[in-house]
Amino acid sequence: MRILGIDYGDARIGLALSDASATLCGRAWTLTEWNLDRAVDAIADVVRAEGVERIVLGYPKNMNNTEGERCAKTKEFAQMLERRTGLSVVLWDERLTTVAADRHMMESGIRRENRKQYVDEIAAVFILQGYLDSLAFQKQ
Repeated sequence: MRILGIDYGDARIGLALSDASATLCGRAWTLTEWNLDRAVDAIADVVRAEGVERIVLGYPKNMNNTEGERCAKTKEFAQMLERRTGLSVVLWDERLTTVAADRHMMESGIRRENRKQYVDEIAAVFILQGYLDSLAFQKQ
């Protein structure tokens, strides 16, 4: 089963695709699209082309566990994805994934001015892998 992890942003959307066994993240990339309808269409195309069976969308709760304006936008995005793909969307707590992605790039020696182009796809990898790890833990 392939699972698609998404880090949703207004200008860039990070995407991460699991391997066929839904154990590891296999590939990640960034979708740069300002138009929300076109972005959802592009993601629906990925779902069809890659045989995705589940979507995991990063849910940006505040550090104090409250939901802000960004959560409302994310829920609306999830509903659009569900309508276009026919799949249910799992909302996954994404707190600190962008911070972790930035730290990972810094430790990997990626220059600060180059990090912006990778941060969303790396955050999507952390979202997806966190979800995949939770599935593996539930099986134990």
